[in-house]
Formats: sequence, structure tokens, C-alpha cells
Amino acid sequence: MKSIRTVLVTGGTGYIGSHTCFYLMEQGYKVIVIDSLVNSSVKSLERIKDILKKNNNRDLISLEFFEGSLNNKEFVDYVFHQALNKGNKIDAVIHFAGFKSVKESVQNPYLYWQNNVIGTINLVSVMNKYICNKIVFSSSATIYNANNIDLISEKNEIGPINPYGNTKRANEIFLSDIYKSDKQKWGVINLRYFNPIGAHPSGLIGESPKGIPNNIFPIIMNIAFEKKQSLEVFGKDWPTKDGTCIRDYIHITDLAKGHIKALEFMKKKDSTNLCINLGTGKGTSVLELIRIFEDTNKLKLNYNFSSRRDGDAPIVVADNSLAKKILNWVPEKSISEMCKDGWNWKLKNPNGY
Repeated sequence: MKSIRTVLVTGGTGYIGSHTCFYLMEQGYKVIVIDSLVNSSVKSLERIKDILKKNNNRDLISLEFFEGSLNNKEFVDYVFHQALNKGNKIDAVIHFAGFKSVKESVQNPYLYWQNNVIGTINLVSVMNKYICNKIVFSSSATIYNANNIDLISEKNEIGPINPYGNTKRANEIFLSDIYKSDKQKWGVINLRYFNPIGAHPSGLIGESPKGIPNNIFPIIMNIAFEKKQSLEVFGKDWPTKDGTCIRDYIHITDLAKGHIKALEFMKKKDSTNLCINLGTGKGTSVLELIRIFEDTNKLKLNYNFSSRRDGDAPIVVADNSLAKKILNWVPEKSISEMCKDGWNWKLKNPNGY
């Protein structure tokens, strides 16, 4: 078994990536970040350093940043080569980098396949060259056929319904094939996220989408902050307790810590090929989310109902028993804490980074 000291985080300046970088460094890992900065800001990494300094963890700050795209294989090779030259060989990769708008993926599938899939192929090719054979991949619950109303387990039927979901599934298949090509060498864990929301409790790092956000939580925060618009709730006649869609919302810090648990698992086991859900296992409807956000933060939200959206499923909630059993990972934060920490981030950073 090989130790893991230095971790490459692709897409490390983004929402999930930056929180994961923080917890990696807090645990004493050396972190190297690759990001194109197309949808994120390098300021998130400066904020991570600020939190560590405030917590008197200055000695844990080991962070290097390279701006560039995984579509440029020579650039990726350069990053690995530089690390090796400095006596800092990359031992494992956490791979977040990729475009993530479902709507945009439908409008421009070529962009998504090129960026999300070719980028992964380039990355793994370079990893193989430098004998770096452990990867945690940022997958998604969007790959499931979620038209059932039970908890979704990893054995659930796979059936993505948009190009974004297709690229996540394609990467999982590719990584599985890589694993099978040399089972003794490769460690692969695909983490299938449900709905991450919230922010680090410090309010220094959080979700900072460029352009118009697609996910409900940043939209809720924008509407609460600006007090001008009304939240559009898509459908009030779904087969749920209050007629609105139910989702599994997970605090971003719980999600980030799941990646550390995945690395710890791979330290103990050289040969790994797993797909694991990261969710709370509890469903919250859109109306419940609105009410909890209002109650927690002592404010009122304007909202109105419109017709159902194509592609939405009534209930999408994780069966997270595998993550609990295999990774010894347990989500700790409540919906109220997600709403509190998210709003704290918004108040301190109304325009993001």
C-alpha cells in the first residue's frame, strides 16, 4: 500500500473543489490545483489560506495553483512533471473539473463531451505515465433513472436524460475500463453527489456561480437578498406530500469531507473500483426548503408556481448506506445549518468572490 501525501485537485477553485481543498489541507495533505477559471475564481484559494491562518494552521498551508485546461494534455503533463521535479510526486487525483449546466449541455453537447470526457481521458493518460493510479471522480445523481420513489441506491437503474449526465456516466465507464485493464494497480472511486448547498461556516468560501445560477439554492439566496423577484416553483401537482419536488440536500462541508474519506479508503486498499452515493438519505420538498430558509434566517421569500419542467423527477433521495459502511462517512449538518451557512456566505459576499 502506498501512502498519499500530495493530491492533485482538478477544478479546485470551484464550489465543491475549494471546500475539499480546505479539508485536504486541514488534514495535512499537500494540494496542487488545476483550474481553467472559466466558471470560478482563484480568490477561493486565497480565502482557504485565510481560514487556515485564522485557525492557527498556518503550517498546513501547502498549496500550488496552475491555470489551464485538461483539454491541453501537454499542460497536464507539465503539472505532473513540475511536481516530480520538486520532489512532490502526485500520489492521487480528485477530479472535479468539468462543465455542469444541464441546460447548457442540451444546447451544446459537443462542448460537454469535448470538455468533460476528453479532459478526463487526457488526465488519466498523464496519471498513468507518472504512475499515479488513484482517482476520486466527481460524479452525479443525474446519471440515475430517478422515476421511482424509493431511496436511490448504487444498484439503481442508470439512465441519464441529458448530455451532462451522459458525460458523467461516460467517465464512470471509462474509469471502470481503466481499472479492469490493471486491477492490481488502479484505485477508482466515483462519488455520486445529490444536491450540495450551503457554505463553509466562516462565510469565506461558498458557491459563486458566474452568470445566472441554475440550481435552486443560489436562486433562493439571490431572491432573498435582492427582494425584487419571485422564486419560480416548477409544479405543485407532483405525487409528493405537498405537491412540490423532493430532493436530497447535503451540506457542502459534509460532501467535501466525503472525498477525504474516499482517499483514506484508497490508502488502505490498492485495488478499488467503487461507485458511492453522497447524500443525507433525507428528502426535503421545495416548499419545505423555502420555509426552513425563511425560519432559519428570519425573512420572507416571494415565490410563485409554474408548470412542471421537462426532465424533473418527483423524488430524488439517496440511499447512503454504502458510504456509511465502506467509507465510514456520516453527514452531520441539518437543512437549517445549510440555510444558515449559505445565507451567511451571501450576506458577506453578495457578488461572490
